[in-house]
Amino acid sequence: MTTILGIETSCDETSAAIVVDGRTVRSNIVASQVDLHAKYGGVVPEIASRAHIERLDAVIEEAMAVAGVTRDDIDAIAVTNRPGLVGALIIGVTAAKTLAWAWSKPLVGVDHIRAHAYSPAIEMQTPPWPAVGLIVSGGHTSLFLIRSPIDIERLGATIDDAAGEAFDKVAMILGLGYPGGPLIDKLARDGDPKAIDFPRTTLGPNSLDFSFSGIKTAVLYHVHGHGKTTGGLEKLSQRQLADVAASFQQAVIDVLVRKTMLAVKRSGVQTVVLGGGVAANQALRAQLASACEQRRLAFHAAKMAYCTDNAAMIAALGYHQLMAGDTAALDLDAYAHAR
Repeated sequence: MTTILGIETSCDETSAAIVVDGRTVRSNIVASQVDLHAKYGGVVPEIASRAHIERLDAVIEEAMAVAGVTRDDIDAIAVTNRPGLVGALIIGVTAAKTLAWAWSKPLVGVDHIRAHAYSPAIEMQTPPWPAVGLIVSGGHTSLFLIRSPIDIERLGATIDDAAGEAFDKVAMILGLGYPGGPLIDKLARDGDPKAIDFPRTTLGPNSLDFSFSGIKTAVLYHVHGHGKTTGGLEKLSQRQLADVAASFQQAVIDVLVRKTMLAVKRSGVQTVVLGGGVAANQALRAQLASACEQRRLAFHAAKMAYCTDNAAMIAALGYHQLMAGDTAALDLDAYAHAR
């Protein structure tokens, strides 16, 4: 039995978790900063870093207390060191290096996008690999071929706005607030997804990359008029707002599902997994599951607790890296971009 302490501070969630053998979650504590950033319409890096400093010690202590473990029970410390806000990452990396030194424990640096790709396997008795993984979050939209927890090949990625960014920006256009994903998801349930034919950018019939900047602009001009950025929102009824939200959401989902199925066809695997913050979107989960069922593919979405940034997925993937001998020295650094 191998017990990992995971630490995650890549953006606006301060999280620590205790996970055993890469699968059993003993604790997963997440301190959200949504209330700190909401009035700005997005994450403010300086505020995020300061909040991590203020909260991380208490979050780690709580994670260990809930799990009922002490430093002597910890076999290694895993920490997100890429990608993310560098200032925020440094807080977690510094804490992890300090504990690894003070407690004489191995240190593991984890790419949190790859951890999202692994997150659907948490608490599963039988691993779902090999699989095509669709990872959809605020800053990243990617497709992976996952042969094993430590053998992950990127097949495609966003070339501009990620899906989560598009949700946040469209929510601002519609005056809904931040974060946009849950707000769009809720409003869209009262709308007609076929009311407006927003563009589905595919970047060519064979591309597995994503682009969502065009649909954001299309929504802006639909609301305010072509070439305009203000003046139209107050003219829309609540039903019309819901139709915009539903039609926008459907256009994004259509692209995500289409490209995921193309990746499955190319790779020949029979399993699809879904992770990342936007994986909490109910319409996406349902429609991707339906597409897989129609093609007789297995489908596994990350549990809701493991969709947003969390330390359980960091500790879980960190376990597999530790088993493979992939540990880090105490000069481990933080990086804004993925490997």
